[in-house]
Amino acid sequence: MTRLTLLVRAYCHLCDDMRSALAPLAAAAGVTIEEIDVDSDPLLEARWGEYVPVLLAGERELCHYRLDRAALAKHLAAKAASANPRA
Repeated sequence: MTRLTLLVRAYCHLCDDMRSALAPLAAAAGVTIEEIDVDSDPLLEARWGEYVPVLLAGERELCHYRLDRAALAKHLAAKAASANPRA
């Protein structure tokens, strides 16, 4: 199963917007989203604080501030192709 990480913070309207845009796409693709509050970890806050929300695939940043649907679709297609190489 594909897992993505959404870095957020409380009272962040961009975080709310990305969460809302991402949820139906993730559900349709069977993707699990793990949310992490950057303010709960000083290292995350130092690295990503000004860029939240941030959507990560492992260590790779897919997008920040706004959902990049094209980048997400490309990542999901690559994951699907690697999971099913005969298709």
